[in-house]
Amino acid sequence: MITIDGSQGEGGGQVLRTALALALVTGQPFRIENIRAKRRKSGLLRQHLTAVEAVTKIGNAQTDGAEMGSLKLTFKPGTVSPGTYSFAVGTAGSATLVLQTILPALMLGTEPSTLFLEGGTHNPMAPPFDFLAKSFLPLLHRMGPKVEAVLERPGFYSAGGGRFRVTIQPVEKLRPIELMDRGAIRAKRGRILLAHLPDEIGARQARMLRNKLNWPEDAIELTRFKSSAGPGNAVMAEVESEHVTEVFTGFGERDIPSGKVVGGVVDQVREYLTSDAPVGEYLADQLMIPLAVAGGGRFRAVKASLHARTNAEVIGRFLDYHIIFRQESQSGVIVEFQKRG
Repeated sequence: MITIDGSQGEGGGQVLRTALALALVTGQPFRIENIRAKRRKSGLLRQHLTAVEAVTKIGNAQTDGAEMGSLKLTFKPGTVSPGTYSFAVGTAGSATLVLQTILPALMLGTEPSTLFLEGGTHNPMAPPFDFLAKSFLPLLHRMGPKVEAVLERPGFYSAGGGRFRVTIQPVEKLRPIELMDRGAIRAKRGRILLAHLPDEIGARQARMLRNKLNWPEDAIELTRFKSSAGPGNAVMAEVESEHVTEVFTGFGERDIPSGKVVGGVVDQVREYLTSDAPVGEYLADQLMIPLAVAGGGRFRAVKASLHARTNAEVIGRFLDYHIIFRQESQSGVIVEFQKRG
């Protein structure tokens, strides 16, 4: 049985999610200790327990230690059963991170699957739904499976209550891909999301985003949601290129000025456009597991975070691959997957 120290590297929930995802794919059991040891509130929270519940049900697995606040978990996977499943976080915890945990195994399933996921869809510190739909899932399609996601109801922090549907047409094996160049830029767009907040907030953010990035007025769209359980606000900028689309997001929060929210997004966009690397920091994190499962491939990223490097360490415990990070001056970091030996 593989033993994992959950405090390694960035010491957050990704260590657990990666281990769960790859245990389902490889059939290898594991035991993890010190779960989320470097977080202010360590141990399993609601969104992590929902991920454990999901992989346990889909993978006919056995678990020990799956309870709130637990610092230890033993997971023994069984046979993966594709099908139709519903999972609810029950709080504003990220439902997109639950998807991240169960998707790799279902992409390799023997039959199609449909997932209904409820919880946070637009959360700080987690990939928002729009990023998955526009940036990540199109790249998975190039690897073979067809994964489509539809947002039925947004869920902002702290009310949560969002819901989205995912349909998965699996393949027997994922194809490795290379993503070394973004190609020509085709479009630059901005989007302001508002739920149960005054329009003047969105108008001010749209004006700031347009002026700071020097984008045309019709490039910024204001989207109002009436179906969300609580108020919410997000500022998004999208750069669509020939080979990849990147989505950058900032979230409005109480007592945080709009200028700071917009400024954070602008900084991300400028960093991306200054580099010629096709993959942004957060997309790099998301691509690690699919490429490792595919058994090869490489991409060039603006940067490789501690989050990504920690992910690589955990992946290496389950799969017989080296993940090499090679810094290139002015051109980002090349991330390459190579079989050991």
